[in-house]
Amino acid sequence: MPVGINQPSNQIRLTNVSLVRLKKAKKRFEIACYKNKVLEYRSGVETDLDNVLQIPSVFLNVSKGQTAPASDLAKAFGPKTSVNDIILEILNKGELQVGEKERHAQLERVHNEVIDIVAGKLVDPKSKRVYTTGMIEKALDQLSSQRSQKHEEGKGSGTATPTTGEEEGEHGKAKGKEMPSWTGVVTTKSAKSQALEAMKALIAWQPIPVSRARMRLRIRCPMAVLKQPAKPASKKEVSTEATDGDPDKGKGTVKDRILSYVEEIETQDEVGAEWEIIGFVEPGAFKGLSEFIGSETKGRGRVEVLDMAVVHEGD
Repeated sequence: MPVGINQPSNQIRLTNVSLVRLKKAKKRFEIACYKNKVLEYRSGVETDLDNVLQIPSVFLNVSKGQTAPASDLAKAFGPKTSVNDIILEILNKGELQVGEKERHAQLERVHNEVIDIVAGKLVDPKSKRVYTTGMIEKALDQLSSQRSQKHEEGKGSGTATPTTGEEEGEHGKAKGKEMPSWTGVVTTKSAKSQALEAMKALIAWQPIPVSRARMRLRIRCPMAVLKQPAKPASKKEVSTEATDGDPDKGKGTVKDRILSYVEEIETQDEVGAEWEIIGFVEPGAFKGLSEFIGSETKGRGRVEVLDMAVVHEGD
């Protein structure tokens, strides 16, 4: 009868995993997750932990199959903290270790989100029309290429290429001010913050004519539905359109949700049995606002475009 190889009781072998690491109390703790599931869990797409975790255990070293002793967990997380709560803390706060394919997929997701946000907030200042995502992407690629080219020229000459006052003057910037730059998307910053950087660079350098824009709207809604609880906001509305990245703004009453779309209120009043508000919203939020009012009021609410106001940098 063959003799089996004894394996230490605190060692578990796992393969094909994504690791999430958290350093606490001078110890490094790891959990083993299924590939691509961590990002889905953090974004709210996946909610079942059984589909995220390969095994509901905390490790000191997943590759060696070494689980964390209870004494180490108690010292780092507290003696009354359950293993499940420890796993959730690591999953939410830990650093995700990803391979080349996962890193590329994550970069592509962030890139697409940045392009979508920028395309919804900038317009051609003459026609006041929004650009397609393809045109925005091409303009940002142009800025990134110019930045790389200048960097290489600076390295070749031994000095960085300075930005001259004349060059800044061409783009309406004061002499001595550093021009906003764009080098491309990274996975270490949020899509929202990178979209803001991209917009500043596009407005400063003008590879295509762009300005930030807001639509001036008149919104009318029956008073009877204003205090009713609104349907949950979609993830797209929460992340980019109605709530400007704050998920709490996607909750509340119908009135709360309508106001979350409005950047600036000009007037609001009660006209008979209707509530009327005139204010400004970004072009990218117009479709979501119209659909929300149509759905919540069953066609009794209205959104009317009064004007497209171009907002120049510095206004």
